[in-house]
Amino acid sequence: MASRLNPYLTFDGNAREAMEFYHSVFGGELRISTFGEYGSAEPAIADKVMHAMLTTDQGYTLMASDTAPGMAYHPGDTVVCSLSGDPGEGLEEAWEKLSAGGTVTMPFEKQMWGDLYGSCVDTFGISWMVNVAQPQ
Repeated sequence: MASRLNPYLTFDGNAREAMEFYHSVFGGELRISTFGEYGSAEPAIADKVMHAMLTTDQGYTLMASDTAPGMAYHPGDTVVCSLSGDPGEGLEEAWEKLSAGGTVTMPFEKQMWGDLYGSCVDTFGISWMVNVAQPQ
């Protein structure tokens, strides 16, 4: 997989509905994973979207999630730049540069889905998520 930069949208409980709408607009393949599928024991969020990705024939990729437990939802502050790809594509270095001098909101480390992942707000106030796929 080549590295890519995609918009990542955050919703307040209606990510599934929004992504199904975008799927009806753009077509393509929609994949949705819930918090429950990743082991959340909280019934209130088990069916909420932890991660959704729409990939279209036109080459568009749109990702989204519902606001995770413990995270605030601020309308207007709901778009994040998402960098993702394979090891060796420079994403680890990009993480170091983006997070330097900014605020790390989730440390860059192995996550429950198996990849290296971190999130930060850079020195310009832009939110970033960096995900490096790990061999299965």
